[in-house]
Amino acid sequence: MLAFLARRLASILPTLFLVSVMIFGLQQLLPGDPALALAGEDADPNVIAHLRAKFHLDEPVPMRYAHWAGGVLHGDLGESVRIQRPVTELILEKLPVTIELAVLALAIALVIGIGAGIASAVFKDTAWDYAANIFALWGLSTPNFWLGILLILLFAVNLGWLPASGYVSPFEDLGENLKAMILPAFVLGNALAAGLMRHTRSAMLQVLSADYVRTARAKGLDERVVILRHALRNALVPVVTLTALQLGELLSGAVLTEQVFSIPGFGKLIVDAVFNRDYSVVQGVVLFTASAYIVLNLLADVAYVLINPRMRA
Repeated sequence: MLAFLARRLASILPTLFLVSVMIFGLQQLLPGDPALALAGEDADPNVIAHLRAKFHLDEPVPMRYAHWAGGVLHGDLGESVRIQRPVTELILEKLPVTIELAVLALAIALVIGIGAGIASAVFKDTAWDYAANIFALWGLSTPNFWLGILLILLFAVNLGWLPASGYVSPFEDLGENLKAMILPAFVLGNALAAGLMRHTRSAMLQVLSADYVRTARAKGLDERVVILRHALRNALVPVVTLTALQLGELLSGAVLTEQVFSIPGFGKLIVDAVFNRDYSVVQGVVLFTASAYIVLNLLADVAYVLINPRMRA
C-alpha cells in the first residue's frame, strides 16, 4: 500500500506542473487588458502603466509565470486586480459554500442513483427496470438551468415553500440554509444520479452473474445478504471512480446552477473573474479545483484497494 501511494504521489507532482503551465498559458489568450479594465477606458496612461507594473503585466510571459508559480509554492495565489483582495482569501470564503452544495448534491445522487441502479439490476426487464432507465434518460437529457427554473416556479413562486434564490450561512440559520440549498442540490444531484444509476446497474448485472454470487445463493443465504454484502461491494469499484470524478466537478463550481439560484460559490466567482479579466482569481480558482480533482482521484484509487481485496496484490 505504501509503495502504491508513493508511486501515485510521485505522478501528481509533474501533473500539477503541467496543469499550472496550461492554466497560465491559456489565461494569456483571453482578450483584453486587466489594467485597462480596472482603470477604465479614459484613465491616465500613467495610472495604467502603474497598474501594469504593480501586477507584473508589463513583464514577459515566462517571467510572469515564474513570479506566479513562486508565489503558489509559498501559498500565495496572487491578488485580485479588481477588488484588491488575496485570491487565497476569496477561495477560503467561497469554499464552504461550494463544499456544502457539492456534498448535498452528491448525497442526493448516491441515494437515488445507487438505489435505482440496484433495483434495476435485481428486477431486470420488469417495470422497476424500465422506470429506472426512463429516470436515467430524463436526468441525462434535462438541462440543469431549465430544471432549476421549473423548480423555482413550482416550489418558490406557486407554492411558496422554498426561497427562489439566495444563500444563508448554516451558522446563522440552519433551517433557512437548508431551504435555500435543497433546490440547487437536487438539480445537480438529479443529473449525477442518472450517471450513477447506469454505472451501478451495469456493474451489478455483471457481478450478479458471477460464480461466487451463485455459490452464495446455493448456500441458502438471504437474498438481501447476497445483493448487499457480496454483489454490491464488488460492483462499487467503478462507481467509486465516477463518484470521485463527480465530486471533483462539483467542487470546480456548478456555474449555471449557481447563477440560476444566486449561490455565491466557485462557479459565480470564476464567471465574475472572467468577465472582469481578473487573471489572478481565474488562475487561482482553476489551479485549486484542478488540485482537488487530482487528490480526489488519488483517494478513489485508495478506496479501490479498501473495497476490493483482490487489488491489494
